[in-house]
Amino acid sequence: MKKPKPRVAIIKSRFNPKVTDGLLMGAKGYLTEHEIPFKDESQLFHAPGAFEMPLLAQAAARSKKFDVVVCLGCVIKGDTAHFEFISLGAAVGIQQVSLATGVPVTFGILTTYTEEQAEARSAFDSHNKGIEACAAGVEAWQELRRISARGKKR
Repeated sequence: MKKPKPRVAIIKSRFNPKVTDGLLMGAKGYLTEHEIPFKDESQLFHAPGAFEMPLLAQAAARSKKFDVVVCLGCVIKGDTAHFEFISLGAAVGIQQVSLATGVPVTFGILTTYTEEQAEARSAFDSHNKGIEACAAGVEAWQELRRISARGKKR
């Protein structure tokens, strides 16, 4: 019997496109490697930036069309406190969406001090954080299914 595959939504920030395109390539590579279907036109959504991701993730999770929501973005520290507010707002918002909906919503948002760090973490290699974010969401979905199945067997 074939194992079920999760329906995955990816939300990608338009900010820092060189980096976020790399993260997306990593996530899509993971999905392809694990034979998880993905169609850009119906499963890929674009956020203006990291701060808007929780709202879009919430909409995707509540739609019941997706089992996993992967958020991909990049915030690079500048000279002001903006970095801290955006990073914290995105992280807390994404966590709240996941807890409120029961849908794994992953934090694939790079929060780096330099552009070089961001580029290194989004290169298409084994250290790509888009791969890690996608894998974490799929693994969490699998474990939630196991937990749910255990409760039904009693």
